[in-house]
Amino acid sequence: MSIDGWLLIAAVLLLLGVVASKASSRLGVPALLLFLGLGMLAGSDGSGGIALDDFELVQSLGVVALAFILFGGGLDTTWDDVRPVVWQAVGLATFGVAATAVTVGLFATVVFDLSLTGGILLGAIISSTDAAAVFSVLRSRGVGLRGRLRPLLELESGSNDPMAVFLTIAMIELLTDPEVAIVDLLPMFVQQMTVGAVIGYALARAAVFAINRLRLEYEGLYPVLGVAVVLLVYGVTAELGGSGFLAVYVAGLTMSTKQFLHKRSLLRFHDAVAWLMQIVMFLALGLLVFPSDLPAVAGRALLMSAVLILLARPLAVLLTLTPLRFPFRDTLLVSWVGLRGAAPIILATFPLVEGLPQSEVVFNTVFFITITSVLVQGTTIPIAARVLGVTAPAPPSTAHLAELIPEGAITKDLVEMTLPGTARAAGRQIVDLGLPQGVLIVLLSRDDDAIVPPGGHGARAGRPAPGPRRHRLRRRRPRSPGGGAGGRRLMTTSAGWRCAPVQPRQ
Repeated sequence: MSIDGWLLIAAVLLLLGVVASKASSRLGVPALLLFLGLGMLAGSDGSGGIALDDFELVQSLGVVALAFILFGGGLDTTWDDVRPVVWQAVGLATFGVAATAVTVGLFATVVFDLSLTGGILLGAIISSTDAAAVFSVLRSRGVGLRGRLRPLLELESGSNDPMAVFLTIAMIELLTDPEVAIVDLLPMFVQQMTVGAVIGYALARAAVFAINRLRLEYEGLYPVLGVAVVLLVYGVTAELGGSGFLAVYVAGLTMSTKQFLHKRSLLRFHDAVAWLMQIVMFLALGLLVFPSDLPAVAGRALLMSAVLILLARPLAVLLTLTPLRFPFRDTLLVSWVGLRGAAPIILATFPLVEGLPQSEVVFNTVFFITITSVLVQGTTIPIAARVLGVTAPAPPSTAHLAELIPEGAITKDLVEMTLPGTARAAGRQIVDLGLPQGVLIVLLSRDDDAIVPPGGHGARAGRPAPGPRRHRLRRRRPRSPGGGAGGRRLMTTSAGWRCAPVQPRQ
């Protein structure tokens, strides 16, 4: 097939993925389930007939996609919200993942006649969770979670993938190299987590500094810089022997606490990239699986799904959160919402690439468990939250000011001015300034704060301050006649706030 044909197929699949995300909201099921279904329908066993059996290619695609998804998740996290549950989340992301892997692994050794190491490998692969699926279901049903539940699930899901990846790689090392002992894994764990956390934090600080100092002439280059940051953080960390997935999540989380140029637009860009990566990744994973092979493992996979949902996850959560005095009802909900998502299916390609025995059985089993988890847990989360009494009003959706203003609606200039210390207006209230008819002050900047002023606010002198975080008003240079679109102008502050001029009084 020519490149034109492949481009057409890619476009159709992406469009169907977008439509599927809309349908998932109406049906109340996670979008990933529909994405996987589309991939399976388009595959060689489906009506599309597209053959994809390059496991190494899909693994590489999944690694890149997961890196961007984790970075976007960290960047979109509010640190003040998740800080109270840091220790609970870290416990679930480390001890909780390990406990889940061991519990599932013990049962897998019996059900699939695997070695103990092979069984724990299967448990490690399916040990991480996907909170994005949880929140999409809750949002579609108009259900919110009270107190610390939402930030805990958010932080856990973003930080537990590195542990699952480490355990998966460690078990593969034990299976492929007889000279590797379990005690050799501890230095490997410390190195991966330490290097990942340090490099992620350091490069995030460097990225914020660079974004604020480069002052690129073209705004379209900032998203390109954002992509480069993700690839650089992952690549440098991986080359130094650290966890690239932990590094990109820490980098995103660190940058979320800082102010930098075009922060809001970069947030939206990386959100779009994360959606694109999810669609492409799940479509590829759906293409990779052969539905005709699933019935052979259906019975055993259903049994392992029951072990995971009803025993392994609840046991791990209870052992982790009970000593930390987390509310019991909240703990029960956390136990139930451990949905499997992208990471387990991606990790299931690792044994296939290494050519381990029964790797195809492991892949099909993980795929089946993921679908079962999404169907059973995903569709019952709102019911479980209501039964346990842990619901709260769903957070309202917000829109950006710039998109609420129709094109061409802004017909007046927005003028920026700096008020010097010698100005006659210094120290006076706005209502006493005697502004000309039709002139309104829509924004005041004082130090690092931007204020929408009522008339009683006083005007203070402000010294020009260095650095992009300062929002000072300064006189705009005159434009040439006819410059600009109808004289309109939209000011974006470095903190990501957008200010539109108010129409003059008639």
